[in-house]
Amino acid sequence: MRRLLLLAPLLLCCVGCGVVQSSEDEATDAAREVARKAGERLYGQRPRTAEEVGRSASGLDGVEVLRVTGTSTHDGDGVEVIVRTSGSAYDGWLDPEEIAVRRCFAVRVSPRSEWREEPRDVDCPDGPPPTFAPPPEPPRLPYEELRATLPSVPEDGRVDEPQVRRALAALDLDPAVRTEVKADGGRVGVLLSVKGNGFDPQDCLLARVSPGATEVWVPPRIQRMPGEGGCSVGNALDPQPAPH
Repeated sequence: MRRLLLLAPLLLCCVGCGVVQSSEDEATDAAREVARKAGERLYGQRPRTAEEVGRSASGLDGVEVLRVTGTSTHDGDGVEVIVRTSGSAYDGWLDPEEIAVRRCFAVRVSPRSEWREEPRDVDCPDGPPPTFAPPPEPPRLPYEELRATLPSVPEDGRVDEPQVRRALAALDLDPAVRTEVKADGGRVGVLLSVKGNGFDPQDCLLARVSPGATEVWVPPRIQRMPGEGGCSVGNALDPQPAPH
C-alpha cells in the first residue's frame, strides 16, 4: 500500500503532463480549423492575382497574412498564402486553465486545390507582413441617367428592343459595367451590374420597359447576395417577391 501511495503523485504528474500536451494539440487543431475556413472562403475557380488573393485573405476574421507567393491562381501551382491563426483549449483536470497557441499554416489557392483542403503546417516567416492596396472603387451605376434615358411606351404601344439597346449605348457606360437586355412577352428587361467579390451583395440595377410603364430599381440586399438571383435580367422581367 505504501508503494502505491508513493507512486500516486508520479502517476498524477504524468497524467497531468499528458493533459497539457493534449490541450495544446486541441488548441493547435482549433487554429488549423481557422486556416481551413480561410481556405474555404478563398476557394473558387475565378482567376485572381496574388494581390487579390492576399487582399481577400487579409480581410478574413482571425487571420493574419504573413506571406503571399505565386503570380495568380491559374499560373503554375497557384497562389500560396501563409497565415497565422490562433486557437485555444482548456485543461480541465486539476486547475482549469485556458491554453492558447498561435500557429502558421500554408493555404493553397488554385483551381486544382480541393474543397476544404487541409492547410499545411509551416514555420512562421520572419519579416514584416505584406500590405495590400485597397481595391479599386467599383464604377457608379447610373440610376437617374438610366431612368431618364429609357424610352416611355404608351399603353397601346409596342416596346422596341433595339431602341432600348440604343438608349443603353448612349449612356457610355464604364467597361466594368455589364449590361444584359432581354425581350419577353412584349416587355424588355435590362440588367446593369458590376462584378462582386462572391461574398457581399452585388451592385446592380434592374429596369423593365413595358407598354404604359418604365421602371428602374435596385433589388433588396438579400436578393443581391451571391446565389440569390436578384441581379439577373430574369428578375427584371419577373421580379422576385419582396423579402419579409
